[in-house]
Amino acid sequence: MIQHFSFKPLYENTQLPGWAISFYYKQQYYNAEYKKDGGIKWLGITPDANEKEAVEKMVHELMLFHVYD
Repeated sequence: MIQHFSFKPLYENTQLPGWAISFYYKQQYYNAEYKKDGGIKWLGITPDANEKEAVEKMVHELMLFHVYD
């Protein structure tokens, strides 16, 4: 489960899509950029290959809830 999820716009003009996201997953801190097309650019540590798809799905769900709702 993702904990302490936070996001903020990448650009001062909040009309431009793109967000800086950060969160903890299994006691590991992750930070990334969430692109307008739903792509995630990981900055630093990337989730393990066998968990990456599940983590990205959770991030998409959180972004849908917080940003696109």
